[in-house]
Amino acid sequence: MNMINVSQIVDEAPMNKFHWSLIFFCTLIIIFDGYDLVVYGVALPLLMQEWSIDSITAGIIGSVALVGMMFGAFLFGSLADKYEHKGVTRKKIIIICIMLFSFFTMLCGFSDNPIEFSIYRFIAGLGIGGVMPNVIAHVGEFAPKKVKSFFVTLMFSGYAIGGMFGAVLGSALIPMYGWQIIFFIAGVPLLVLIPIYKFLPESIESLVRQGKRSDVIKYLQKISPQYKYQDYHQYILNTPINHKMNSPVSELFSQGRLISTLMFWLSIFMTLLMVYALGSWLPKLMIEAGYNLSKSLYFLFALNIGGMIGAILGGFLADRYNIKYILITIFLLGAISLYLMTFKLPIIALYILIACSGMASIGAQIIISSYMTKYYPSNIRTTGIGWALGFGRLGAILGPILIGWILVLNLSYEYYFLAICIPAIIAMVAIIFVNDKRSAFQLKSVPNSQS
Repeated sequence: MNMINVSQIVDEAPMNKFHWSLIFFCTLIIIFDGYDLVVYGVALPLLMQEWSIDSITAGIIGSVALVGMMFGAFLFGSLADKYEHKGVTRKKIIIICIMLFSFFTMLCGFSDNPIEFSIYRFIAGLGIGGVMPNVIAHVGEFAPKKVKSFFVTLMFSGYAIGGMFGAVLGSALIPMYGWQIIFFIAGVPLLVLIPIYKFLPESIESLVRQGKRSDVIKYLQKISPQYKYQDYHQYILNTPINHKMNSPVSELFSQGRLISTLMFWLSIFMTLLMVYALGSWLPKLMIEAGYNLSKSLYFLFALNIGGMIGAILGGFLADRYNIKYILITIFLLGAISLYLMTFKLPIIALYILIACSGMASIGAQIIISSYMTKYYPSNIRTTGIGWALGFGRLGAILGPILIGWILVLNLSYEYYFLAICIPAIIAMVAIIFVNDKRSAFQLKSVPNSQS
């Protein structure tokens, strides 16, 4: 009897069309997800005008989707891990989440009043928040070890692409067809559910744990074509199979993971606080600093470009160096950049500093998600990512409120950037306290024998 370590085969597999197909479909899902998240902001001016709602009401409607995302991450982030033995798979959860956020975002286009619109946005938020941890865990499971972080961060860049699609389609189509059209477009993913379901693989580690031998063999031969099946092969994982595992949520705090789990939650909370504080108020803050609206919007563009560059470059470096030190460096760079924003500097220098702030907020949040795919073992990976992102949504809700409160105090604009600098420092300290010795990627692999 030869023991075949499936985790090791996946980690050491050469890149092939299976991997590129996976990254294509998962990125496509994230593009859809990102589009559905930003369309509210694109339609907001016309919604306020048509329904005669004030800025406070508009802000509450906007936060409804964030609350839905928080509950969606908590709920759908742990379902596949908890009910795997009953046939609930990550792939099925992803499909359900796509149906939720696509169908109910589309329904927003039929809304006649703010209450109906808010209900649809909340339900869509459940899908938007729920799909993310599952897709991240899926890519993290199948990506070869040498490109794992890069693949996760590359896929996550689809969020920005979805946001850009929303802005471009909105500016082109809304003047001709009204605000409803961009919500109707959100139904497009429903048309591609069948090919997504067909080509998206099941979790191979879940198949091993369930003893589905024929499916394991099928995927192994796709992942690593040089693998030669023999009747006497038995399949194992890096993580011991435990059919009597406690609740996946409680497992996040067991085996010495308590502090690290809390630190992941804290760091995600702080990065999402920065993302939404800057994303919501940056143009206004730069107007307060004396720049016109046009230049202020360029700062928002620089923030997102910095986030994309930081995520992809950080993911690339994290596969070659210690991911913890990459994150610490990015947070330190972001904190220094936000502090330097309090000085009068040439506008080119300010664009660069804002881009660095994007690295420490948007980019760092994506890299932390990649970090968690390596940290948690496969049987609780989706739960770990989902609960961290769910808790982090509280930071997303708090961020805009915090800056709004500072604006009410009528302080000079320097204090706004100093306030946003603090979360970067806290997130950096939190990452320092993550204990890599308790992570899944520090476990020694069982020797792999194929002959």
